[in-house]
Amino acid sequence: MVEDIKKDAAARMQKCLDQFKQALAKLRTGRASTALLEHVKVDYYGNETPLNQVASIVVEDARTLTITPWEKNLVPAIEKAILASDLGLTPNTAGTVIRINLPPLTEERRRELIKLVKAETESARVAIRNVRRDANQAIKELAKDKRITGDAEKKAESEIQKLTDQYIAKAEEAMAAKEKELLAV
Repeated sequence: MVEDIKKDAAARMQKCLDQFKQALAKLRTGRASTALLEHVKVDYYGNETPLNQVASIVVEDARTLTITPWEKNLVPAIEKAILASDLGLTPNTAGTVIRINLPPLTEERRRELIKLVKAETESARVAIRNVRRDANQAIKELAKDKRITGDAEKKAESEIQKLTDQYIAKAEEAMAAKEKELLAV
C-alpha cells in the first residue's frame, strides 16, 4: 500500500518536472528551436490545431525558423496565429514558405525571461509539493484506518519528503541551466 503511494507520487512528480521542462523549452533563448512554436495554435477549418500538425517547422540556421504549411491556404492563418502568440515574433512570407527571424536578445529582455523562468520554477515547486501533500494525506488515511503503524507512517512521510526534495532539486538544476543559457551572449 505504502509502496504504491510512493510509486504514484514519484510518477506524478516526474510529470510535473517534465511539464516544467517543456515550459522552459518554450522560452526563447538566442537560438532558434522548433519548441518555440509548439504551443501556437492555428485555426484549421474551424478547429484550433497545433502548428506542428498543419506545417513542417525546420530550424534553418541559428536565428531562423522556416515553416512550410501542408496547404497553401493556411499561410495567412499561420501568420495570424504567430502574430497573436505572446512570442513577439514577426513572420516573413515568401510564397508558401514562412520564415521567422529571431532578433538577438537585449539585456532587458534577458532579465524578463529570467523572471519568467523563476516564476515557472516556483510553479513547478508548488506542483511537486501538492503531490507530496496528496501522498501524505493518503498515508494518514492508512494510519487512521489502522492499516499501517505509526512508525510506518512516519517512515513513509520521510521517504515522500526525500522524494520531494529530489524533484525540487532537479527543477532547480533545470532553472540554473536555463538562466545560464539566457545569460550567454
